[in-house]
Amino acid sequence: MQRRQGRVNAGLLLLLYQISQVGLQNIPPVTLGVIALNIFLFLNPVRPLPEVCISVHEGFYRKNWQRLLLSPVHHADDWHLYYNMISMLWKGIMLEKKIKSIWFAYIIAVFSVLIGVVYMVLEFMLVKILDDPSYEMNCAVGFSGVLFALKVLNNHYNPGRVSSVLGLQISSKYACWVELVAIHLISPGTSFAGHLSGILVGVMYTMGPLKKIMKACAGGISSFTDPARPRDYYSEYYGYPGYQNRAPRSYYDYTGGLTEEEQLERAVLNSLNERDFGGATYDRERRPYGFWFPPERHSEEEIRRQRLRRFER
Repeated sequence: MQRRQGRVNAGLLLLLYQISQVGLQNIPPVTLGVIALNIFLFLNPVRPLPEVCISVHEGFYRKNWQRLLLSPVHHADDWHLYYNMISMLWKGIMLEKKIKSIWFAYIIAVFSVLIGVVYMVLEFMLVKILDDPSYEMNCAVGFSGVLFALKVLNNHYNPGRVSSVLGLQISSKYACWVELVAIHLISPGTSFAGHLSGILVGVMYTMGPLKKIMKACAGGISSFTDPARPRDYYSEYYGYPGYQNRAPRSYYDYTGGLTEEEQLERAVLNSLNERDFGGATYDRERRPYGFWFPPERHSEEEIRRQRLRRFER
């Protein structure tokens, strides 16, 4: 591990300022850890950039698989680090709170490696299609591929939003594709294949089999349950007699699609209605959903007096 030359890194200083403005207490732990790791490795790179970047030549032919781990967390310069980590900051704040920290860390780890693999596949295809061996030598570093994948996830979990790309209002569903082309046109030196790899991995997760594969690989670890929706505790049945042949029921069959607050309000209203209006048919009809108390039998005059007392309070 070697230190960088002792010069002023304006991008790094600006990044630290932006983090201080947000406040460390407002940044989820995994997001903060990823940013801290990238800053640390920018100041103390494991190896020079030519020895950590990923390419078909280095990764596939020379079998330097460790570059799959090193290339995403190393950056070419301080501004490369700044733009990537600012993007990570906002995407992490939005996503980590929604899908929970352990699953978010799992996603970051898997995406970081998988994007490097997809990148090599794309570059290898360009070599064969264009008959140009120079694509084997294209070497990429940086976290931007992971960020494009996270953008796809963010658009998936927060649909219906509009993003501004070069002053144009673009539906978030297509924003990542527009940004892919725009960034390549504005900065031709950026890795188009690296960014595209991130989008493809994000699509594999949201629309393809990647998410199921990740859940299967996580096995029975309870911390890795899918956080994007509440666990369906009622969809499984237990091995008690009489339950073996029953079809699993959905959580929403029990809740009617109501939130916990709406369920509580409905239960209280049902309870009050039953207590106040006699509930004369409770023994012949199905009990309404919610808390239930056996109704007291009152005469019509007694019910009228109870109503009057309630309004006099």
